Order: sequence, then C-alpha cells, then structure tokens
Amino acid sequence: MTIRSLPDRKPFLTAAFALVTLAALAAAAISAEPRAKDLFGARKLPAVAPAQSFGFYSKGCFTGGVALPMDGPNWEVMRPSRNRRWGHPAMIALIEKLARDARADGWPGLLIGDVSQPRGGPMMTGHASHQIGLDADIWLTPMPRRPLTFAERETMSATLMVDEKTHLVKEALWTPAHTRLLKRAASYAEVERILVNPGIKKKLCDTVTGDRSWLRKIRPFWGHDYHFHMRIGCQPGSPDCKAQEATPDDDGCGKPLAWWFTEEPWRPNKNPDAPKARDLMTMATLPRECQAVLAAPDAPSLEAVTYQSGGAAAVAAAKQEPTEPAETISSGNAVLPAAASAFAPTPKIGIPLPRPRPGN
Repeated sequence: MTIRSLPDRKPFLTAAFALVTLAALAAAAISAEPRAKDLFGARKLPAVAPAQSFGFYSKGCFTGGVALPMDGPNWEVMRPSRNRRWGHPAMIALIEKLARDARADGWPGLLIGDVSQPRGGPMMTGHASHQIGLDADIWLTPMPRRPLTFAERETMSATLMVDEKTHLVKEALWTPAHTRLLKRAASYAEVERILVNPGIKKKLCDTVTGDRSWLRKIRPFWGHDYHFHMRIGCQPGSPDCKAQEATPDDDGCGKPLAWWFTEEPWRPNKNPDAPKARDLMTMATLPRECQAVLAAPDAPSLEAVTYQSGGAAAVAAAKQEPTEPAETISSGNAVLPAAASAFAPTPKIGIPLPRPRPGN
C-alpha cells in the first residue's frame, strides 16, 4: 500500500493567521476613530462663519449658531447644563416669536428643552435629530409664575400628558390652551413639522373644529408625551441642507393615525441592544463640511453669540483684527470667509429625554 504524505499545512495556517490579524487591526482602527458625538459635544461655542446648515436633521452640523438667552420675558431654558440652547438664528428668532405670540394667546410662557449643540452634530444622549440647528423641543408644561432656580431647571419634572397604557391624553391635564399653543406653532410658514405623541394627535383630531388645515403639520411619533418637537425647513443660504419629505395635504387623522392604536407600534424592539446611529457616527459619516465646521475658530464669547430680542447676536468677532490668514469653510461652489459676520439676521421622565420605540 502506498502512503501519500499530507501537504504541508503551515503555509495555509500562516495565511489564515495573517488574514485574521489584518481583520483585527482594521476593526481596531475603526473603533479607535473618534466618535463624532464626542467631538461635537466637547465644543462649547459655535463656529465663526455665516449661518448655514449642512446635511440632514439627523446627520449634519451647522455654523453661525446663536444661543437663546437663559431667560426671556416669555420663556425659560431648561436643563442648562446640557448646553443645547443653540440654533440657526432663524430657529432662535422663531422660538422668541412663539413665546411672545403664545403669551398673547393665554399661555403663561415657554419652557424650552433641547435645541442644538453649539455646532450641531450628533449628541451624547437623547436625540437622533437636532443636528443642524433647525429643531427645538418645547415642554407642554407652562412656565411657572415665579422664576425657576438653576437647580429647579436641572431637576424639575415635566408633565407627562399621555397615559402610557392607553396611549391617550390624560383628560385632567389637557386644556384648550395646549391646543392653541400647538396651533400657533403650526401657523408659522417656517415650521414644516411638529412631532407629538400619537395620543396628543388623536386628541387634536377629535376636538379641533373649524380650520383643521394646520393639523397636517402635527405628526405622531414615539415619545413626545411631555413636549412637542418643532422643526423648521432648510433656510436660505444653506445650499447643502437636505430637506425633509413634505407632509401629506390631509389632516393626518385617518388610517395612518389609527395604526398607532394597534399593538404593532408598541411591540418591543427585536434588537434592543443594537447601537444607535449617533453612537457609530464618525466624522467620515457626516457631510464633508462638518470637518471644517468642527475646526473653525470659536466665537469670542458666550455674550457675543447670545441672541438679542428683535435682532441678531452681537458680533464681537467682527471687531477683532485677524492675526492669521482667515480660514475658510467650503460650501458647494462657494467659499465662505470664516471672519464674515456669523450672526446677521436671517429672513424616568424626571429629567426628560426623548423616549424612543419601546425596548430601544
């Protein structure tokens, strides 16, 4: 009997080991790349550049942000330690307008939740969107008669307006003033969407009489049971801002709303441990302009970039003599000088965070 020797396996084992090693090194390189949320979350002031939004609401950044003052005649900012009271000047101006108009409608004043980080981008916690300065959360709890202390703003519970079992509005809490507030917010041409809990949408569908055209902007979504989410469209001067899909022309009170009161929307997520998009985003994931946004110089001070009632933020940066060649931020075919005026006017529920689909 002839015995044939087995081929030498060492070359094969060596090659396999090399492939495994390369794969491990590649995975390590990817995991070592900084997360975009860490980079954007670390910036305390906006980028000095004209007001522009880059990318989509859930995947982008912005320049020329201004801060909503902590206190106004008709509003107070909640959770100030998060440093999320920044937005495109058009959004901050609209918040001020809503606060003023809502007061005239009988609402005591707005408690403002998260708007955006100073330069937008993904956040450390909470939101998938709010990345391009065009989203704002407004509590459904009216502003108290007395000013809140800093500690109260950090810890005060928002009012949960919806029964978590029935997904219907708590009748003892809902008032006609809530309806007027949402109608006023939806009345502005800049506002394209207002996200609310499905129970709130149903309450409006069941009770609003007369003009119902504004209801098309009121869109049901998970969470949003203690606040509403106001979103405006891409603003002039932002050619790289990606618009969202238009809302349907009807009032949204038919079959799409009925789906929210079936079992399907409330079934637990099949993969609750899957990482969220914001946890995976790197700078390579975001629009290419966001690298320049992150690297752009800071505004000179918080005071210089805090919105002033009826106008723009002060621009102390414009008065400073540059010591180095001005940086630029590319936007499509245009190259924008960073030294240009960034702030010119532009035509457990106790500590609330948006609650996503169950089990996520």
